[in-house]
Amino acid sequence: MHTNFLLRTDSYKFTHWKQYPAGTTHVYSYMESRGGMFPQTLFFGLQYYLKNYLQGPVFDKNDIAEAEDFCRQHFGHNGYFNRAGWEYLLQKYSGRLPVKIMAVPEGTVVPVSNVLMTIENTDPNCPWLTNYLETLLLKVWYPITVATLSYEMKKMFRHFLELSGDPSLLPFKVHDFGYRGVSSEETAAIGGAAHLINFQGTDTVAGIQMLKNFYGAAAMPGFSVPAAEHSTITAWGKEGEADAYQNMLKQFPEGIVACVSDSYDILKACAEIWGQRLRQAVLDRNGVLVIRPDSGDPKRVLLEVFQILSERFGFEINSKGYRVLNPKVRVIQGDGINYWTMGDILTAITKSGWSADNLTFGIGGALLQQLNRDTQKFALKCSSVTVNGVQRDVYKDPATDHAKASKRGRLALVRGRQHLETVTLGEQSNVPGNLLETVFLNGELLKEFSLEEIRDRAKIGS
Repeated sequence: MHTNFLLRTDSYKFTHWKQYPAGTTHVYSYMESRGGMFPQTLFFGLQYYLKNYLQGPVFDKNDIAEAEDFCRQHFGHNGYFNRAGWEYLLQKYSGRLPVKIMAVPEGTVVPVSNVLMTIENTDPNCPWLTNYLETLLLKVWYPITVATLSYEMKKMFRHFLELSGDPSLLPFKVHDFGYRGVSSEETAAIGGAAHLINFQGTDTVAGIQMLKNFYGAAAMPGFSVPAAEHSTITAWGKEGEADAYQNMLKQFPEGIVACVSDSYDILKACAEIWGQRLRQAVLDRNGVLVIRPDSGDPKRVLLEVFQILSERFGFEINSKGYRVLNPKVRVIQGDGINYWTMGDILTAITKSGWSADNLTFGIGGALLQQLNRDTQKFALKCSSVTVNGVQRDVYKDPATDHAKASKRGRLALVRGRQHLETVTLGEQSNVPGNLLETVFLNGELLKEFSLEEIRDRAKIGS
């Protein structure tokens, strides 16, 4: 179904072409995270929006006619839609957009309150176009926020693995369970891809497809394992619970297999079924059984599960002094997981002498859905205009909320003595070491990042 590009904006922006000062020829705006849950963000996702929505011809004469008719009905008034402006763009640029977008390379971790992206019109006859695109482009807040949350989870889990176990296990320690919990297929694709910048475990197929289609991922970017859900276990009936588990071992005789085991009594399942009736089958199997306890207080239940499994299958003390279960069995917790509960659980198990090697997390809605634009306080604001040939710095600084003050002038992002920082260009067109690169110009994508280089750039400590 064709969607009219001209209608991908907030209603009130249809009227902004009438509102700039007479003689305005250029509008320059920037995007930043003004703070929020974390002190830094991992930049990711702009390439998708540029390739999917802005690249090449994006509208035609029929779109102009439809948009004009829409505005006439929507506002109940003629003359609010900028028909002449869009017809000019169609005639001169064949439906391409004369704008320049600069951005930090994807995968870069940037402290909050710094410029991440800038946009400006390149044709002096359409200064209104810059912020017309805000509604679409600011949505990059979502992949950035998911990538940032996932990055911070990676930092957290790495700390506990360095403390108690094997850091090389990190890429598969947080698994994306969020496909069913998001608001749309596109949300799943964008958010699922963002998580895969930091980890390699996922059940969100849409995220893998996005990385293949928009980030040149040739090799498989995400992996999963055969896993049970409650329907496949409870279909055997309570009296057939052991048969359901035995069937899992039979159907998947090699590799990792995950089995939800709390349909009735997780502790009894670990002690009597997995730990007694099926114990030898687990030990003889060429692979790892991952038991999933998803009911009750995770901190309490996980410690009880670890204790039972250690009694039934054995354990060893690693070189760091922490207990590691028999390598034939591991545990995944997928219920009630978010950034804070993950930290609480890891703290509890390591304080009790258990290595983080024993545990993987599955995380769904809290990874892909329970966040919004204000999680990292994203904004796209105008900071410079040119009126009658004179460049002006523009800004907002509300007396009632100075935290919403915006930056002034044309901006660059450079490496300071201790961290990245934003500087004003002034009369300069650029400054040495500016990390903002021109990625899009007049309808064409100029710079494209691969998944491999984004992952490399997003490595902790890079």
